Amino acid sequence: MVSLLICIFAADTVTNFEIAFAVFYIAVILIAVGFLSARGVAVLASICIGLTVFSLFLTQRGSFEAGLLNCGISTCAIGITTYLALKIVAAQAAVFDAQEQFARMARLTRLGELTASIAHEVNQPLAAVATSADACRRWLDHSPPNLERARQAAERIAVDARRASDVIVRVRRLAKNEAPHRERVDLNEAAVEAIGMAEHEIERNSISLQMNLADDLPSVMADKIQIQQVISNLLINAIEAMTGVPSFKRELTISSSRDEGGSVVFAVADSGSGMKQSTLDHLFEAFWTTKESGMGIGLTISRSIIEAHGGIISVTSAPRMGAVVQFSLPAAEEKQA
Repeated sequence: MVSLLICIFAADTVTNFEIAFAVFYIAVILIAVGFLSARGVAVLASICIGLTVFSLFLTQRGSFEAGLLNCGISTCAIGITTYLALKIVAAQAAVFDAQEQFARMARLTRLGELTASIAHEVNQPLAAVATSADACRRWLDHSPPNLERARQAAERIAVDARRASDVIVRVRRLAKNEAPHRERVDLNEAAVEAIGMAEHEIERNSISLQMNLADDLPSVMADKIQIQQVISNLLINAIEAMTGVPSFKRELTISSSRDEGGSVVFAVADSGSGMKQSTLDHLFEAFWTTKESGMGIGLTISRSIIEAHGGIISVTSAPRMGAVVQFSLPAAEEKQA
């Protein structure tokens, strides 16, 4: 940069007054903006202006009046360029700061969603463990003790404890950016297991369960634990949606089928009070919920899981007509013989 300053000064001095060679100091200013501070650029601009004026008195050829005019033009050009360059740098710094703040807020939001997701997913198996433990204690307190029912409750405790452990494993896998573990999954089988986990809640709320699972349903390539988590979310939502209706009207229908496109469809229908369209528009938004004690993350997680598997999830409902939540997943390709 010093060499460039010397070259411009020398050229401006040896050329005629009529040649405004000093405007090339602008190039020096623009180069300096990339690595000098604002104060450094201002000092450099002052040096360039000083060299321009000094060169005016050293130049020997041409009209001095023309040289004076060119000196003024060059000085103004250097000053304006410096001002605009510093403004651009300040604007870029503001943009970078805003981007950094936005990235930080995005990380905090993602952290909040992840925390809520962990709490939501772990809470379900832990609540089931507590329920099964209470049931086991009651069966043991009977006279005589009902050992068979107590054993079944203990088995449910073991299953739910493994579910909680699987949630932690998935979170660690997510933190390591590992791909989900996918395998051929029988959706009917996964649904039956998920329903078994929710059986106690279904009985406790006096809900009539109807299962319409299609025979010869093709398997899907999926993470079984994640798909069961979606089904569990839908079952719990359906059970909670019917708490406001009389017990004799509580009906829960579980169905599976295959659509015209070959995808596997799973649906959960309840006979609750239903939802308005204004509610349906927000159901999949994170932290939006109609429940006083809800976290508003269950359906958001479910949609993320289904869409990550290449599927679609949707909700249909009408006031006092219950709700139907269904998702579809692509069928696994048949193995070649």
